[in-house]
Amino acid sequence: MAQKKRVGIWIRVSTDKQVEDESPEHHEKRARLYAEAKGWEVTEIYRLDGLSGKSTFDLPIAKTMLRDLQSGHIEALVFSKLARLGRNTKELLEFSDIFQKAGGDLISLAESIDTSSPAGRMFFTIIAALAQWEREEIAARVAASVPIRAQLGKPLGGAAPYGYTWKGDEIVDGKEKNKKLVINQEEAPVLKLMYELFTEHKRKKTVGRLLNEKGFRTRNGSEFSDTTVGRLLRDSTPKGERIANYTKSLGDGKAWVVKPESEWVRMPCPAIIPETLWEECNRILDQQEKTRKKPVKKAVHLFTGIVFCDCGGKMLVPSDSKKYICNLCKNRIAMDDLEEIYYGNLKSYLMTDENIEKFLSRANATISEKEQRLDTMQQEAKRLQAEMDKTMQLYLDGEIPKEGFGKYYNPLDQQLKQIEIAVPDIQAEIDFLKIEFLNSDLVIKEAQNLYDRWPTIIPEEKRSIVEDITERITVGKEEILFKFSYNPAYFLNSPDWQHNRRGS
Repeated sequence: MAQKKRVGIWIRVSTDKQVEDESPEHHEKRARLYAEAKGWEVTEIYRLDGLSGKSTFDLPIAKTMLRDLQSGHIEALVFSKLARLGRNTKELLEFSDIFQKAGGDLISLAESIDTSSPAGRMFFTIIAALAQWEREEIAARVAASVPIRAQLGKPLGGAAPYGYTWKGDEIVDGKEKNKKLVINQEEAPVLKLMYELFTEHKRKKTVGRLLNEKGFRTRNGSEFSDTTVGRLLRDSTPKGERIANYTKSLGDGKAWVVKPESEWVRMPCPAIIPETLWEECNRILDQQEKTRKKPVKKAVHLFTGIVFCDCGGKMLVPSDSKKYICNLCKNRIAMDDLEEIYYGNLKSYLMTDENIEKFLSRANATISEKEQRLDTMQQEAKRLQAEMDKTMQLYLDGEIPKEGFGKYYNPLDQQLKQIEIAVPDIQAEIDFLKIEFLNSDLVIKEAQNLYDRWPTIIPEEKRSIVEDITERITVGKEEILFKFSYNPAYFLNSPDWQHNRRGS
């Protein structure tokens, strides 16, 4: 009696959906019935659930199957259709060549292919090419849908930008549907603080260090590096403009490249910071990249870097002069005269009811931001403590070896200690603002105090105050324009004040 042909059955479904809708059991039953009808003996089942068919040659189970072929454990491989063995023409033909050299056969049920015959081999080549064509068509359709999905504000894969999360408006079969980009209330305060710190210090490493010292970490638990800070500062999403479809992959294991700007998709999204803050940070980054120089030492003179001529030129004080001089049109004003005029505007600026009301409103907003930041830190502290308790329990249960315990526990402990150090500081800031600045009588008193003390304040402190409350001074031939800017500590965001230069 002739020995039955020994065959293996190859089963692969490429996604979880296919596992549900086109079950592996169905594939196996179909192949077994075919083998039974042919009088063959099924000696092995090769099953790959939920794996992509883009490349199967290097998968462990494929290597096992080929070893079984070489050893004679199987003499043929039965599968439901070509796309289940692979969608790459080269791989499919390689499988065919290996089976042919080993004296084995490939049987595709859907395409009625048997590679033991010349017609079967020719047909196999044609169908394999069509399988790859189908794959490329699907890839093209997916690529074409990307800009449309982006314009609709839908996720294109991957995690949401730092400071945001994808949130659906309904749950279907346990999954969120119609996902939109929304602000992550835990990460957003950290991101906003990052931008504020950068405008103050102008150094990415310094910002990263300060964030780490406050106990903040990236989404994956790592410390903030200057590279991470730079990448987040460059992202336009926090200012309310999300850019999608701007990169593409060159293939497996290859680099990603930026697409032409004409293919980018720009869409509005919830903003975390004002656009002006984003632009200021990116202006600083652009300048630093252009010059490759670190920020220079702070100016010595009271208004250097803040006073400009109305022609657009900077006004500086030469070493042999006591005047601010425009480097373009040579417009000039004496240092003492400018300070006297500036001082004359302080009272109007600090004591105006409208400005005080604006300050109280802004101070309230500042308190809310700091309270949100404090809540984020406290929630992170709770999470870290829970993670530390879990790690300790795993160690006590023998799940973590003694030599590996510190690797998991110490970074959590360090981060928690940093948060515990930073929390009292921010709580103190909140307490100070609530007590000192949310009372109009106190605001008036502090404003009067600053105005009265101005003549006796040392130059370094004056310079600090000027930087805090003054955005720009523009000196013209006939008048001087003062542009003040907002800061909770010095009653900011007031309107422009003008001083007539006639007779000065």
